Amino acid sequence: MSEAQNASKTSSKTDQPSKPASKGAIYFQAVRAFSFPASLIPCLLGAMLALLQGGSVSWYLMPFIAISLLFLHAGSNVISDVDDYKHGVDAKDTLGGSRVLPEGLLSSKEMFRFGMILFGLAVLFGLPIIFDRGMMVLWLGIIGIVGGFFYTGRPIGYKYIALGDIFIFLLYGPAIVTGTLYALTGVFSLSAALISIPLGLLVTGILQANNLRDIINDRKANIKTLATVFGEGFAKGEYVFLIVGAYLTVILLVVFNVLSVWSLLVFLSLPVALKNMNMIKGVKIEDTGKIAMLDAMTAQLTLMFGVLLSISIIITKLVG
Repeated sequence: MSEAQNASKTSSKTDQPSKPASKGAIYFQAVRAFSFPASLIPCLLGAMLALLQGGSVSWYLMPFIAISLLFLHAGSNVISDVDDYKHGVDAKDTLGGSRVLPEGLLSSKEMFRFGMILFGLAVLFGLPIIFDRGMMVLWLGIIGIVGGFFYTGRPIGYKYIALGDIFIFLLYGPAIVTGTLYALTGVFSLSAALISIPLGLLVTGILQANNLRDIINDRKANIKTLATVFGEGFAKGEYVFLIVGAYLTVILLVVFNVLSVWSLLVFLSLPVALKNMNMIKGVKIEDTGKIAMLDAMTAQLTLMFGVLLSISIIITKLVG
């Protein structure tokens, strides 16, 4: 055998993706932890609003709230992967998802079981909050689980009928922020719902980054998203609208005294936002590899933006 053939074989082996070394690593891959800022940052914001509001705050519930949300988010990700794989959205030749099913690391049955276990853990860690705050938290939890499961789960699968954007905005913006505030204080707040809007827009931007990248494959699978229905130009415009809208909303909230001027600290994250928006310029939907990481980068932007907004609320509390 020639050296060239040996080199070719060695290269092909090297180029093959390495599988996670253990079941634990596979399950961790399945939950798509990079997306967790989408739920944890709104939770953090709700906690900071509780701090700003003052009065009686049940801080001992905060770990239960955060952990329950994490399990709920992870379960939603896993069930979404199962349904996307079943409907041909995720395949060996596509991007997106955890890649656990297309790569044959777990069976669909194992993934579904794992997702349901994660939902069960979300309920378990939510019980202390329900016992403390009552039935309202139970209903909020039910909304979260139903929203997470039926994102792709039949018979609804609202992701597949172009309703993903609005539901993700509501669930990961107002629902988590106001829900966290209520769990900690027993109080609902309109101002909290308004303050949640920028984060809701950014989290929806994570989804839109996915939808933009997956237009071709979603159309092949007969999946309807706003991107597949209205096309590439609309999808790019929506992404820019969501990112720019988050910053403009903060300005409006400052102008109308819903947020303090310290909230303009979020503009320190603007270079990251501009980098993300520039990434989609001139990219054709056929060049999906060029925006393969846009969803993860938008999640990072959400993390940075949310932390800065939370810091601004702490400063507001300190300076009075």
